[in-house]
Amino acid sequence: MHTLMVLYGQPTDPEKFREYYQHTHLPIARKLPGVRATRHSIDVAAAEGESPFVAVFEADFDSAEAMAAALSSPEGAAAVADVPNFATGGVQIVHFAATLS
Repeated sequence: MHTLMVLYGQPTDPEKFREYYQHTHLPIARKLPGVRATRHSIDVAAAEGESPFVAVFEADFDSAEAMAAALSSPEGAAAVADVPNFATGGVQIVHFAATLS
């Protein structure tokens, strides 16, 4: 399994971020082809101090190649193009091979 993780920085308007993310962006992101599972949270906290992130999204794919194909698809392009509409705190995107234990 391969996981795509998107970390969203603290937005200028948290309520506007939450509303848009839940009702507009998540439905777009869930349309990525080949997604096996998704997870998200809008209340990200740091172990100590303030978190630089407000939200996290994860999408699982069968492989890195499946993830790349999804991001290159029209649905992937739509998800990427939508990010500037609400993510005023910026985003960090990482991906990794996930190991279940």
